[in-house]
Amino acid sequence: MLGILTFILVFGIIVVVHEFGHFYFAKKSGILVREFAIGMGPKIFAHIGKDGTAYTIRILPLGGYVRMAGWGDDTTEIKTGTPVSLTLTDDGKVKRINLSGKKLDQTALPMQVTQFDFEDKLFIKGLVLEEEKTFAVDHDATVVEADGTEVRIAPLDVQYQNASIWGKLITNFAGPMNNFILGVVVFWILIFLQGGVRDTQTNLFHVMPEGALAKVGVAETAQITKVGSHEVKNWQDLIQAVEADTKDKTAPTLDVTISENGSEKQVTVTPEENQGRYLLGVQPGIKSDFLSMFVGGFTTAADSALRILSELKNLIFQPDLNKLGGPVAIFKASSDAAKNGIENVLYFLAVISINIGIFNLIPIPALDGGKIVLNILEAIRRKPLKQEIETYVTLAGVVIMVVLMIAVTWNDIMRLFFR
Repeated sequence: MLGILTFILVFGIIVVVHEFGHFYFAKKSGILVREFAIGMGPKIFAHIGKDGTAYTIRILPLGGYVRMAGWGDDTTEIKTGTPVSLTLTDDGKVKRINLSGKKLDQTALPMQVTQFDFEDKLFIKGLVLEEEKTFAVDHDATVVEADGTEVRIAPLDVQYQNASIWGKLITNFAGPMNNFILGVVVFWILIFLQGGVRDTQTNLFHVMPEGALAKVGVAETAQITKVGSHEVKNWQDLIQAVEADTKDKTAPTLDVTISENGSEKQVTVTPEENQGRYLLGVQPGIKSDFLSMFVGGFTTAADSALRILSELKNLIFQPDLNKLGGPVAIFKASSDAAKNGIENVLYFLAVISINIGIFNLIPIPALDGGKIVLNILEAIRRKPLKQEIETYVTLAGVVIMVVLMIAVTWNDIMRLFFR
């Protein structure tokens, strides 16, 4: 149960923060956001803000989404002959079109629709008491959809396609950008919880209780100057020295030189094996001044991003499905993190957020990166791509993503549960 709750919380935070980036900059760019939803599935709460956005909470706590006017297939469809209820303003314009049997207005006018245009000419035409009538539709009119969700109509001037090129670019980039910001913020929280940021540029290390060095009597803090014949000046030197002296060995022992009070002593230690690696049981030292901790949030996030990019490069040149993880793998990792305490959960949240930010910038049409490529092409051509071409390109990207997701999920299930 704890693993499920952790997965829902982590995934929910990451997706909502991502979508809020799109939401905020779409509004700043003059694009109407018709709905900002937390969760998926049937609606359990809705509120229309003064900005015209419907804020909804949905029953399945799995992420969320934004509906931008003119983005993708976000259009209002009314079939010929559909019965609707129209609420009129004092000057006779339609301010509300109800397509559902919910939220009924007692003063509404019943109509069977024969024709409508909510984007350009803003009218609705149909039969009212067997008489055909046409009504002008207010620019800020709302539509009550079949599930009872009330959203604004989307005239052309507030649609995504009619925003400036820079408005489109920042709107598409804002989702991944928010994921990176979330990663930095969570790393800050983690650093302050730990009392400081890891100092990997020194050879002064913290000796972990019950670790290999602690078992041979080394104090809580140790300045390691050598491992075998390898000099140690920082954390990376230590890792490389241990790997070099334990490679292809079974139950190796290491001679570790430690500096204490101006003199050096040597201890022989048997490192502990963990998942194919041998560990001395030490961690980098801690820098606890405010500036180091503040900068540490950025550097830790940058280090995580560089590691992810390195793995992505290896994946491109050496494709391997086992190097990818989908929802099942993320669930397993979140469950493992939950078992090891809040600090592990926070670290997992930060790394996954950065990972999703980078993944969304891959130039596949269905992802934000693909949309950004289309925006750049539009800027170069100084005119947008034809809507049909953009739709087909996006559809191709969706097919690629669906196939990839099915393959990755199946591989995760087989790898985690049947091997």
